[in-house]
Amino acid sequence: MSKITIEKNLFCLPWTQTLLGTHLNGKANFMALDWLTRVNYQPAMLGICVNKGHASNAAIRETGEFSVNIPTVDMVAVTDYCGIVSGAKEDKSKLFELFYGELKAAPLITECPLNIECRLVQTVDLPTNTLFIGEIRNIYSEEKYLENGKPDVKKVRPFLLTMPDNRFWAVGEQVGHAWKDGVQYKEKISGK
Repeated sequence: MSKITIEKNLFCLPWTQTLLGTHLNGKANFMALDWLTRVNYQPAMLGICVNKGHASNAAIRETGEFSVNIPTVDMVAVTDYCGIVSGAKEDKSKLFELFYGELKAAPLITECPLNIECRLVQTVDLPTNTLFIGEIRNIYSEEKYLENGKPDVKKVRPFLLTMPDNRFWAVGEQVGHAWKDGVQYKEKISGK
């Protein structure tokens, strides 16, 4: 085995690139966000990490609401722009066509095939970031992005961010089925 140690951070993993939507000073604001994960099944909750110095951090604390919007590969440039320009200095409210669901401080992006609106339920302060845990109030999509009523990754066409090389990647080919391939493997090795 020729394993070596590398820099101790999570930048070695690919992350789904999203756009965080908040209300900042009464206007829609967006930030590129890739530090997120599901954290609870019922009720459905989503955890996001936002640096304490970002305007979006203060916006979530003030309103208690946020959205997570999944852009397509066609939105790489505008998504990256939202990550390099601060909402404290630039008005990003006109970058997208917006709609609102149940929550009035969680702007949703029409151009994104998937939109998740969240109500803040817990805040965890970390040394440099804040982990915001939001209860998912609604998820929005369109029929053209669904297969059998569920989002189809080929139709949604999300992209990933890898670091430390700072590259965006399109999602590739399907390589298996979760909760199916493992069962077949288990049967194979157990002889049943």
